[in-house]
Amino acid sequence: MAGVVITNLLLYLVLAMVPAAACWLMLHGPDLHDWLRRRRRGPTPSGPAIQDLARNLRRVHRTLLDFQPGTPALRRLAARQAYDDLLRQACRALSIEHRLDEVPEGIDKDIERLRVEESLRRAGLQIP
Repeated sequence: MAGVVITNLLLYLVLAMVPAAACWLMLHGPDLHDWLRRRRRGPTPSGPAIQDLARNLRRVHRTLLDFQPGTPALRRLAARQAYDDLLRQACRALSIEHRLDEVPEGIDKDIERLRVEESLRRAGLQIP
């Protein structure tokens, strides 16, 4: 007798919950589908595409080389900082170690820039 009561109770609960579950699925199914699709796809890259970074690195590098004598020091500094920022972004995108944040301006930073440029070239980035 107790087994029949439990079976009937479980059957009643299932029949009572199916319409509610169907309504919930109709309302939230698309959101659930999008969430599952995003999880399968994996993380989306953050930051600009590597091709854009390479193009910007080449452009800013040309700018640094084309400065004429008498160019204001502030303009030169801003261009170098922009170049360093692009190098950092490229290193982050390709998982390359750098010390551009740690090294003070001067010959040591110039050497670090050259080292980072060479590391990026070895990783396949076409930069000057």
